[in-house]
Amino acid sequence: MLGYTIHLAIYEAIKETHEENANYSIKNLCKLGKVSRSGYYKWLNHQESENEKLNQQISKKIEILHEEHPDMGYRRLNDKLRHDDKIIVNDKRILRICRIQQIKSNLKYRYDGCTRPSRNPYFIAGNVLNRDFHAEHLNEKWVTDVTEFKYGISFDHIHKLYLSAILDLCDRRPVAFVLSDHNNNQLVFDTFDAAIAANPNAHPIFHSDRGFQYTSRVFHQKLEKAGMIQSMSRVAHCTDNGPMEGFWGILKREIYYGKKFHTRHELVQAITQYMDYYTNERPQRGLGVLTPMEFHNKQLSVA
Repeated sequence: MLGYTIHLAIYEAIKETHEENANYSIKNLCKLGKVSRSGYYKWLNHQESENEKLNQQISKKIEILHEEHPDMGYRRLNDKLRHDDKIIVNDKRILRICRIQQIKSNLKYRYDGCTRPSRNPYFIAGNVLNRDFHAEHLNEKWVTDVTEFKYGISFDHIHKLYLSAILDLCDRRPVAFVLSDHNNNQLVFDTFDAAIAANPNAHPIFHSDRGFQYTSRVFHQKLEKAGMIQSMSRVAHCTDNGPMEGFWGILKREIYYGKKFHTRHELVQAITQYMDYYTNERPQRGLGVLTPMEFHNKQLSVA
């Protein structure tokens, strides 16, 4: 496939050179390019099929998408084409075009959590969720966590920013999120309060790890008052909160890793804009190639 692509580039160069200066014969140009004249003329007189025209269209759109979102692999590129442009093709076709265009997504990075366990937990819940991450209805199951970001102008001036978020496992939508300079109880309390304010009738299973904020007396009382069932991951089992860990990995891969943020404002703006993009513009295959908000509205319409 790569050899064919190289030949196409050579054919284009021969055509352009000959049109600019007829003194350069096709015979000599083909010899210089190490391609056959028959192959060149076959290419020159070839009538592009509908299938090839579609490939060209897809190729141009993929290049634009890759410029805007270099983190996208071929599956997500296909989902975006299907969602935005109604182009329905299989993954293998997109993969072939990506290979021809030498388009590759950014490499994934390992996610390191920042949750600190409590030395004296007031309440530890069992793993009620038990890795059952499927939810038929909105506000049936919520998961939550806190993650850490860094910004600054040099290694001597590094500052930290913390993001607390709650996801609904039905539509994978961030129910609420809060940013803070401190990884403390108030950060988690504010996130929970924002989620309740936006969803006053929600009574989900509420799953977290065993971080000190979630095992506190005040937080347990908040959950009881809201009529929620508390669930916690087992010790050293981060996959018990897999969707939340996966969300952090996606977010950091797409806007954080490989980039430098010099000011708090830059980082806050990037995170805030990404949360809106993730909710309203990023289709997910698990949601039927809909964005979380589109799926959310669909669920509301059939409720």
